[in-house]
Amino acid sequence: MSIKKIAITTGGGDAPGLNGVIRAVTLAACRRGWECVGIRHGFDGILHADEFEDGGTIALTPSRVRGIGHLGGTILGTTNRGNPFSYRVALPDGTFEIQNISDRLLKGFQDLEIDALVAIGGDGTMEIACQVAELGITVVGVPKTIDNDLDGTIATFGFDTAVSFATEAIDRLHTTGASHNRVMIVEVMGRHAGWIALEAGLAGSADVILIPEIPFDLAKVAEKVNQRNATNRNFSIISVAEGALPIGGEASYRTTGGIANLGGLGEWVAENLRPLVPNQIRTVVLGHLLRGGSPSSRDRLLALRFGTAAVRALEAGKKGVMVGLNPPEIHYVPLEEATRKMKLVPVDCDMIQTAEDLGTCMGR
Repeated sequence: MSIKKIAITTGGGDAPGLNGVIRAVTLAACRRGWECVGIRHGFDGILHADEFEDGGTIALTPSRVRGIGHLGGTILGTTNRGNPFSYRVALPDGTFEIQNISDRLLKGFQDLEIDALVAIGGDGTMEIACQVAELGITVVGVPKTIDNDLDGTIATFGFDTAVSFATEAIDRLHTTGASHNRVMIVEVMGRHAGWIALEAGLAGSADVILIPEIPFDLAKVAEKVNQRNATNRNFSIISVAEGALPIGGEASYRTTGGIANLGGLGEWVAENLRPLVPNQIRTVVLGHLLRGGSPSSRDRLLALRFGTAAVRALEAGKKGVMVGLNPPEIHYVPLEEATRKMKLVPVDCDMIQTAEDLGTCMGR
């Protein structure tokens, strides 16, 4: 297939490094003489083009992407509520219905004469990209998630920045925790994977790390805190993944606007730990702070490598694949394979062993 015009879309939650991928794809495409356009807010720029002043897409040129690599967020905008195969459509009576409007997406691509798509996002976006490929559209995916839970790649961009920020936050809490003899609980994102809590907890010397892969016994957490108190280490740091859960219990959710999201576990641990330890307990939820800010140097490099690799894949005639990191090389994984399962922390991995050898409580 001869490529003349490609499109870029960013879907799901934002992550540091998105603009770096946009820049890399644009520059690499333009060097090949291809036209490049960006789709606004996931696929909404095509599905609802008439609602955008610029028609829902913007021309991406070398001058348009100049100086954006170090910026957080995405210049295209993003959404995690725009699946064209399961779209929430308002009905005349004010109710809503879930519909498959992918035919509108396909027609939009045909009208814009788009030859191929680079879809940047997490597991949800990659699953949609896989379905888009089944419509006959040439698609290459680029893995993005601060959670690092996408299979088929050792790392996703955005993760390193999130871990670095969480580690800095834990570092800061050591001093205030020690000053007041407090237990400081840090709740981080990660959904059902504990990579951020584990790596930031290890790097920041947390005393307790609770992750979804290892259901925890709160009595073990209290035992660790009281052991420290008995040796005049009268404060403790607990790194908690939002999706962790107690043995025999369930994950903690908060509902906002009728939508349930993981969250609140840090406060649950605090409330249930208070009767078991003498320390004051404080909870810090990092939440969306982990998504913001400039990408780390590692994430900037990964974004550039992924973006240019996506263009090389299209040039080589690849379709229905996701780029991934398999050190030291970039490789290509079928989208179906990349979205088959979530990449969780192996409970017997070296990092878990490292934590426990250091005396860190994993709640078991």
